[in-house]
Amino acid sequence: MANGWHSTNLGEVQLPRAASSPLREVGRRVGFAVSLVVFVALIVLIGRDGYVDDTGDQIGFLDSLYYASVTVTTTGYGDITAVSDGARLATITLITPARIVFLILVVGTTVEVLTDRSRQLLLIRRWRHRVRDHYVILGFGSTGASAAADLVRRGVEPDRIVAVDIDASAVAKAANRGFVAIQGNATNSAVLDQAAVQQAKAVIIAPNRDDTAVLATLTVREINSTAHIVAGGRDQENLHLLRQGGADEVIDATAAVGRMLGIATKSPGAIGVLDELLEAGSGLELVEIECATPNDLPVMPNNASLVSVVRNGRHLRPDVAGDPQPGDRLVVLNDRDA
Repeated sequence: MANGWHSTNLGEVQLPRAASSPLREVGRRVGFAVSLVVFVALIVLIGRDGYVDDTGDQIGFLDSLYYASVTVTTTGYGDITAVSDGARLATITLITPARIVFLILVVGTTVEVLTDRSRQLLLIRRWRHRVRDHYVILGFGSTGASAAADLVRRGVEPDRIVAVDIDASAVAKAANRGFVAIQGNATNSAVLDQAAVQQAKAVIIAPNRDDTAVLATLTVREINSTAHIVAGGRDQENLHLLRQGGADEVIDATAAVGRMLGIATKSPGAIGVLDELLEAGSGLELVEIECATPNDLPVMPNNASLVSVVRNGRHLRPDVAGDPQPGDRLVVLNDRDA
């Protein structure tokens, strides 16, 4: 999000699709069409004694290419004609099938161009019909992209992540990484509707401006009263506005970086541990264990150490929390390499 969200755009959903270079596809089809023309020209050149040019000259290579081009495109001026039985047989058995294949190639390319948009719209409708409990990231700059990568490392499938950004290059980057991508103003309820925010499990709000973050938070909370909203802020004086706007968790991005710099200065060994904790998928990592229902008791995994107990919105030390209670959430230190 290089320039922030300033314009009102109705987002267009871009679903992940197999990577294919348009230039490569066009080049492949043009190459095949040229091959057909050369194939027909060689047939005519080899059997040139069976063809007659109305100028009376002998058929040469240029004449063969000319005849091939006007034949496969069904133009057929009639100035070069097949007169011998062999040439006519070659026209029936070789040149006519080549002409048919050429026409199929042209028509097929045209139809594909015309139907690609309709097929994409159909896929989008199917996606919107089935999408539930997905993750929406508003702002796919460096912060949003890092959040998406962390979700994937924690087991979230890429097609369950929707990235929204006003910048076309950010949207293209998200689509190339396998995420559902939408270009549009994320403070616009119509764009959020395209992202199916009303069915989202969680929404990460990571623009490059606090005023945008506050407005996006208010709009998301109005649309979805149950989604878990995590918002990032840059100015400490704006953090309370994000909480008031409905964010469940507010990250002070500036202060977080400052703390990391301070720790790295005074305790360089500790910063390596923190980096490992923040890097999901290997080594030490912090994970939260949720209960399936409020009446379930959380179960500690093997090779994990209890760090904190979240009870009724409060973070308690293990010695203070005592035995687990129904509805508790456990924050544990897990060693994936153990």
